[in-house]
Amino acid sequence: MLKRHTIAVFVVCFVAVVAFTLFGYATRKSVLVTVAPGATVTDVANVLKKNELVDSASSFKLAVRGMGGRIQVGQYEIPRGASAWRIAKMMVRGDVATTKVLIPEGLTIKQIKILLADDSSLSGDVDCMPGMVAAVCDVADGDVFPDTYRVARGTPRLAVLDLARRKMESVKEKMSGRKIPKPLTDWNDVVVLASIVQKETPRASEMPVVASVYLNRLKSGMRLQADPTVVYALTDGLGDMQGEPLLTGHLKIDSPYNTYRNAGLPPSPIANVGSAAIRAVLNPADTNYMFFVADGKGGHNFSNTYEEHLKNHADWREIKNAKK
Repeated sequence: MLKRHTIAVFVVCFVAVVAFTLFGYATRKSVLVTVAPGATVTDVANVLKKNELVDSASSFKLAVRGMGGRIQVGQYEIPRGASAWRIAKMMVRGDVATTKVLIPEGLTIKQIKILLADDSSLSGDVDCMPGMVAAVCDVADGDVFPDTYRVARGTPRLAVLDLARRKMESVKEKMSGRKIPKPLTDWNDVVVLASIVQKETPRASEMPVVASVYLNRLKSGMRLQADPTVVYALTDGLGDMQGEPLLTGHLKIDSPYNTYRNAGLPPSPIANVGSAAIRAVLNPADTNYMFFVADGKGGHNFSNTYEEHLKNHADWREIKNAKK
């Protein structure tokens, strides 16, 4: 009787120890753990033990074995309070840590690459290696869709760029059947004009009116005279003057992107555009406006004649001078 009692006590104690080992030990803080390609369950178990994420390597291995015995490659954010069992479940299921990558509307490819390079949650280079052949290697302005992308931590930067490229291909496919307003002729024309509209105003509600101005100018044979195209030319495609003002002398730059010197659209987009700018070009406002200038409130004043435009421009100069 005593022997059986001793055995029973031992079993209860053993079960209690196992239960504590698998479920009771908890992380003290959130920690990022990487399961590298080729790493064994034992390798990972030892890393977890070394970082005090589990009380013993055996507890983690036992939990993994109970779930099939295999873990998946990736970076895992182990939350505070996670038990060995929960950590094992995350790694068996491949519940890798994710991160949000925001690509704002209106950025150029050069700016997007800088943004991706500065994101420490991503990995790898942002440019293709010499000899590498892939669609993303030839990505240009207008080819990627600005959006918020949720990806696994450690995702290669080129993969994120390609994700945005493929999203733009999808947008193009969805809108390919839309009627294109004259004198535009194809999708490239739409994106080129949308990139100018995108750079001219941050207000989605104002974009159809801005688009109408440029379409009216194209129809009349007037040059677009769009400042953002000059900035693009001056900065060699960066699209940002980095605090320097755009001066009258800059408007004389010899470049096919300078719409003050060249008639029609520039040869390619000057930025990457969102849905609002594309829709604005495909569905422009019905106006006779030929000019617009900033109103000092984040929007613009529009006018039909050059005389009206000169008055609006004078008002804008007064507002700028008052702010100095």
